[in-house]
Amino acid sequence: MSQNKDVFALIRTEYDNMSKGHRKIADYILENYQKASFMTALLLGQTTGVSESTVVRFAMELGFSGYPDFQDNLRSVMKSKLTSVERIELASSQMDKNDVYDKVMSLDIERIRETKENGDRVAFAGAVDAILKARKIYIVASRSAAALAEFLRYYFSIIFDDVLLLKNHGTSELLQRLYKIDERDVVIGISFPRYSKQTTIAMNYASEAGATLIAITDSKQSPIAEKATHVMTAGSGMVSFADSLAAPLSLINALIAAVSLEKESDINSNFETLEHLWDEYDVYEKTDK
Repeated sequence: MSQNKDVFALIRTEYDNMSKGHRKIADYILENYQKASFMTALLLGQTTGVSESTVVRFAMELGFSGYPDFQDNLRSVMKSKLTSVERIELASSQMDKNDVYDKVMSLDIERIRETKENGDRVAFAGAVDAILKARKIYIVASRSAAALAEFLRYYFSIIFDDVLLLKNHGTSELLQRLYKIDERDVVIGISFPRYSKQTTIAMNYASEAGATLIAITDSKQSPIAEKATHVMTAGSGMVSFADSLAAPLSLINALIAAVSLEKESDINSNFETLEHLWDEYDVYEKTDK
């Protein structure tokens, strides 16, 4: 593999000199780098409307020995080298400041559409079944994915009695809170590039303890997917230095909905109690509508 090559920097440098076909490939990679990094040359060509040979020439004209070499470098940059500063630079090259609103919305819509079309329904059903049978549910996430984990915990805590959220913990504290886990439990790990090492450690530890692992991530090649029993993928991306998590949130919404339908009677009872408490302690603003 060629070393020390920044795929995105090369694309930005050479973009103005590229042919129309090569620009199609470049545009797709810049907007869908996570998905593109796992595509074959044939699939990338079909997706962008060019031939497989054009994709191979594109890689070689950027200075790579061939498409596999290009793909390895793309994956490397995507997973470990794309710093927050580089994210900002890459985002700036993709969108006009006057078109940010439409561009971001359109990209999120496209990621949700792709997530829906490419979703593994068997994995989704298996995850729902495992959650319903679990003695205890652990949710593990870090960094920006912690927001998704908090959303999932909030609703699962209404449905289930024993839900524990582990987010942004050091390794020692993380393992301390997991040490009683066993085969009766479920661990839901949520991680998107740049992947959190702490979430991977938690998933590996839970796997050794025999727990059922559910991975919510961007790819079956993700570090947390390796030992997971059920892998659910959703398209993610970046907007400047911020992660775009619209599709993962939509997937989590679907998971909550599927579980709630199976626990409908319990949820109705729980909400009757909660509504009484909320009313008694004046939790929500009163409206006349």
